[in-house]
Amino acid sequence: MLKKLCVVLLLCASVWAKDNSDRRNGDIDRLKSAGEILDEIMAAPDSGIPDNIIGKADCLAIIPSLKKGGFIVGGAYGKGVATCRTTTGWSAPVFFRIEGGSVGFQIGAQEVDLIMVVMNSKGMTAMLHNKAKLGADVSAAAGPVGRHAEGMTDWKLRAEVLTYSRARGLFAGVSIEGSSIRQDNEDTRAFYGRMVPYSTSLSGNIAAPADSQAFLGPVAKYAGGGAPAAEKPTESKNAPATPPPGKSMPAPAPEPEPAPNPQVK
Repeated sequence: MLKKLCVVLLLCASVWAKDNSDRRNGDIDRLKSAGEILDEIMAAPDSGIPDNIIGKADCLAIIPSLKKGGFIVGGAYGKGVATCRTTTGWSAPVFFRIEGGSVGFQIGAQEVDLIMVVMNSKGMTAMLHNKAKLGADVSAAAGPVGRHAEGMTDWKLRAEVLTYSRARGLFAGVSIEGSSIRQDNEDTRAFYGRMVPYSTSLSGNIAAPADSQAFLGPVAKYAGGGAPAAEKPTESKNAPATPPPGKSMPAPAPEPEPAPNPQVK
């Protein structure tokens, strides 16, 4: 009986490990897709996110292949990644889900790539807190398109989140009403190996894993803010200083000779 129980436990552990590995691979693919989407959109500055908008963003969130929900009229469902600007670069990514509400899909499109440009970090944390609804708890507006955001009105400037979508080669601002966002705990555990609260990630209190650079690299490229936050290698306190390039270390000073002992003759 005990032997059978051990076999069952081993099988369960094996299934869990495989599921966790598959989920983490999905997280990595999502990060790569988000980076590629941003690269493709910003490759055409006259029809992409304006430089003076993305350059002032505190956070960026991208949902590759947001799907039009068949179970909710006018609803949507998708998984995305987000990062926020910190004093040391862009934060480690947060994995989240968006669901429900009403999303303005382009005509005939069943899937869109959704980009949210968050103009202040409070807007991002508010969206992830207790399933806050866009347009109700967090102000959102369709973002302007073009190099200089000409004609942008004051109410758009005051919005906490500017939203965009891309489908069938078309890129435009899109309105989102009533959609809720929450952290994806399962994807978070799979990617980091443990549960990391979104507040810990977005505040820069955890280093960005190497697998996240496919997303954070393009974000830093277009939004500025330098390289993503990363762990600094520890240095020994007794290690000698490294000289500047082209200069050699100065020779050590000779040790002083011991003073003569007057008692020795």
